[in-house]
Amino acid sequence: MGPADLAQIALELPPEERLDLARRLVESVVAPASLNEAIAEGIRRIEDLASGRVKGLTEEEFLATLK
Repeated sequence: MGPADLAQIALELPPEERLDLARRLVESVVAPASLNEAIAEGIRRIEDLASGRVKGLTEEEFLATLK
């Protein structure tokens, strides 16, 4: 079974299981501690959005922050 097959199987998982798998894969990558912390923070933020704990910005709201 190759990477494409694994990816297809992973994409068929429910969202919570995909998030858990993504977290475990990212955590398995050897990286400097500061990068690991940044990745962990990114994962926490994605989980907050996916769970509904945090409401994301609309495209319009995001673009307004750039002005």
